[in-house]
Amino acid sequence: MEASDLHRSTFSKAERLSSKKIIASLFEAGQSFLIAPLRVIHQRTVSNSTCPVQVAITVSKKKFPKAVDRNRIKRLIREAYRINKHELYKHLTGNNISIAVIIIYTSHSITTFNAMENKIKLVLMRLMQEYDVVA
Repeated sequence: MEASDLHRSTFSKAERLSSKKIIASLFEAGQSFLIAPLRVIHQRTVSNSTCPVQVAITVSKKKFPKAVDRNRIKRLIREAYRINKHELYKHLTGNNISIAVIIIYTSHSITTFNAMENKIKLVLMRLMQEYDVVA
């Protein structure tokens, strides 16, 4: 991914976390925090990807048996992340850090886009604090 691509508001294939090894490693040794209704598991990675952040989004099938509802929630999270990721990208590329993140939706009800966007902003701020490198 080129420097100009980092400032585009897209969610490309390179930004999606799909490596089974990295996902297993995240669940075993990753750090996590909760900003209700989102549980975030993250870990520094040595990634072959050109993106500073790789993200996976998951919604429980037990809490939302209908695929329509699960897909709607994932769309809300993806869109909120896509719009607000640029600050996190600037922060991580400036510090030459690569991380993997899993976002898990934990609520039993579907939320609005505005509420989801506010929560995603809090998540991104927290990730910037976690990976704040002191020179």
